[in-house]
Amino acid sequence: MSRPALKPAPARRRPHAAFTGAVHLPGETRYDDLRRTPFAPIDPRPALVAEAACADDVRAAVLAARAAGMRLAVQATGHGTRVACDDGLLLRTSRMAGVLVDPHRRLARVGPGTRWDRVLAAAAPFGLAGLSGSHGDVGVTGYTLGGGLGWLSRAHGFAADSVLRAWVVTADGRQVVASPDSHPDLFWALRGGGGNFGVVTALEFRLYPVSRVFAGTACFPVERAAEIVTRYRDWIDGAPDRLSTALLFTTMPEGPGVPPSVRGRRVLQLKALYAGSADRARRLLRPLVRAAGPALAEDFRVLPYARAEMGAIAPGQVELLRELPDSAISAIVRAAEPDHGPAVEIRHWDGAMGRPSPDAGPVGHRTTRLSVTADTPSPALAGALRPHTSGGAFLNFLHDPSRTADAYTRADRHRLTGVKRRYDPDNVLGLTHNLPPAPAAARTAG
Repeated sequence: MSRPALKPAPARRRPHAAFTGAVHLPGETRYDDLRRTPFAPIDPRPALVAEAACADDVRAAVLAARAAGMRLAVQATGHGTRVACDDGLLLRTSRMAGVLVDPHRRLARVGPGTRWDRVLAAAAPFGLAGLSGSHGDVGVTGYTLGGGLGWLSRAHGFAADSVLRAWVVTADGRQVVASPDSHPDLFWALRGGGGNFGVVTALEFRLYPVSRVFAGTACFPVERAAEIVTRYRDWIDGAPDRLSTALLFTTMPEGPGVPPSVRGRRVLQLKALYAGSADRARRLLRPLVRAAGPALAEDFRVLPYARAEMGAIAPGQVELLRELPDSAISAIVRAAEPDHGPAVEIRHWDGAMGRPSPDAGPVGHRTTRLSVTADTPSPALAGALRPHTSGGAFLNFLHDPSRTADAYTRADRHRLTGVKRRYDPDNVLGLTHNLPPAPAAARTAG
């Protein structure tokens, strides 16, 4: 791709006369800090990085990119960045990080640069919580537009399903509000379709009455992994929606904060979070914990949800499973049990995720029961699990942008390309998980 020229020359220094934020060019001090992303395999080299301070700045950047014939990429924290913005305009929204909580209506309104830890801290004094993911430093907007899966998803569904309204700058520079009554086709697409349809400058979503939770981990000998995973497969059939669990094959770190019994040891770790009482949680977990045998270490406790940092491994490879037969369990154990094997997580989903409202957005694979995630790709594991997988993917966990279509049903893909045609026919915002606009003849009513 040839480097597009931004003329006149001052436009390279400032995308548009109305842009009030800072602009950084290659070779300048902040350019390298702002262009980078936590997703290491890509090394973006944008023509310039513009830091928006307000919605008008976002509009100015969009108009400047269009006028210069440049592609536009939007980044807050960068956790969801999967496509390099080479020679384009990289718009950073990190400075737009406001949070407003309405405790009476149980909702929050956030700027596009807001991280989940700020939302949880603002909502906690009112006994409320948002449907955050596994890490508080992840940006709210990108996570939510991609569907949004976390430790409260079994109880309350995808984060995208809780969105009430979105303020958006469209690819032609219009500032609109997307809701059930205004631009309903765009509102539908944003709730799971990713950042492919406009630049969100504010997001409003529901909060839930979750204050304190019972959460933590228990570690078991990896040598008994096959038996424990088999028991787990059967045990989850009776798990209530308010209980979220996962099994993690991992090597525990060395250090004074790690119990001596597991320090530096390969273990099978049970992770659990229950949005309810400790007594009820322990009763629910007891059959599995007893079958697993004495734990090497355990730290289950009651704590504020905002402090329940459950964590998750980097999704180097994610498989969505329809079932977990003995052959799949054997393949997982073979790949994950060795001391130097990858970290592998088996996670239970389902629950409220699979009961969307009739007007829900295009989040796919809602009835997924289990996922298997490895921090490094394992062709052998993928091959062994293939007969039991759905072939689909959660957009939030998808690293490969060529597989974006796998995150949706066929009908939703068709509808999304029609919405893309209406709001971004030139694919200006295509530097993301992209479903290109449908040909003009294929447009559908939204």
